[in-house]
Amino acid sequence: MANYYTVGKLVNTQGIRGEVRVVSETDFPEERYRKGQVLYLFHPTLKEPLPLTIEDARQHKNFYILSFKGYHNINDVEKFKGGILKISEADRGTLEEGEFYFHDILGCEIVTEEGELLGTVKEILQPGANDVWVVKRGKESDVLIPYIEDVVKQIDISNKRIVIHLLPGLL
Repeated sequence: MANYYTVGKLVNTQGIRGEVRVVSETDFPEERYRKGQVLYLFHPTLKEPLPLTIEDARQHKNFYILSFKGYHNINDVEKFKGGILKISEADRGTLEEGEFYFHDILGCEIVTEEGELLGTVKEILQPGANDVWVVKRGKESDVLIPYIEDVVKQIDISNKRIVIHLLPGLL
């Protein structure tokens, strides 16, 4: 079975011409929502993922408005609401050195340069200039770690381990 990776959630229809609203969950929206890209719809009513080819895409406020080839009416896409849009592993593409997919970072242990285990990455926020990792620390409150060169020193995806330099005031 092929692996699939979530790129967005289909939350509603838009207008009457078969367009849908998508909340993006990808670092690469310009790549994932480009004309001709094939996305796979996962929905509780479908036995198998449904391949959909993007005909048109645009950003609107916090959403992406997509239309798909062969689906030109609101009645064609109404049933897609609540579905998850994914790409196949083969469509992921290669990353530059030092770039990572969110699912590679999520679940990684965060360790200080001194070897102290801080916790595991449970969420990634994108507030602006750089990503911020939300680190779950057992019984203590979560800590926010900025993904910047001064803090993140080593990322070992194969061992799910990230070494950080603990700047004063970070905890």
